[in-house]
Amino acid sequence: MIVLPHLKWTIEEYHRLIEQGFLADKKVELLRGEIIEMAPESPDHADSNSEAHAYLLLLLGDRAKVRNAKPITLPNGSEPEPDISVCERREYRSHHPYPENIFWLIEYSDSTLKKDLEIKSKIYAEAGIQEYWIVSIQTHELIVMRDPEGGEYETEFRVKSGTLNPLAFPEFEIDVLRIINP
Repeated sequence: MIVLPHLKWTIEEYHRLIEQGFLADKKVELLRGEIIEMAPESPDHADSNSEAHAYLLLLLGDRAKVRNAKPITLPNGSEPEPDISVCERREYRSHHPYPENIFWLIEYSDSTLKKDLEIKSKIYAEAGIQEYWIVSIQTHELIVMRDPEGGEYETEFRVKSGTLNPLAFPEFEIDVLRIINP
C-alpha cells in the first residue's frame, strides 16, 4: 500500500489561496493546517446566531466588538470562523483577531456538535482562548468551557436557562435563553 504525504497549509498559504480566488465559491476554514469544508447553516442555526449576535451587540455596546462568522487567526495553524467572537474593540484590517484579542467564542452546533466539542475546543484551548461556548441546537443547551490548560478546558458545564457572567465581563449578566434562542 502506498501512503501519500498529507499536505498541510500555512496560514500565509491559505491567505494566498483566498486572495487568488481559489476558495471564492467555497465555505471553508483552516484547522491545524487542513482546509475543512464547513457545514451549511440550517434556518434554526442562522436565526439563533443572528438573534444572539444582535443581543450581545446591544448588551456589550462599545465594550467589545461582536463579530458574526468572521475568521480568527490562531498560532496552531488554524483560522476558524466561529459563529460569534467577542473581541477587543479595535480595527482588524491588517489581521484577524489573535487569541490575545479574543474575550470569548460561541459556536452554534447542530450536525457539527462532535467537531465543536472534540476538535475545535482543543484548538481554542491550545490557543489560550479563555472562554468557549457551544450552543447545542438539538438539546437547547449552552455548553460553557473555561480555564484552558494543556490543550483542554479544565471547566465545563451545561445550562439551559438562567444567567451567566462571562469571565471577561463579570459585571454583565447574559440571559442564557437569549443565546440559546429555543
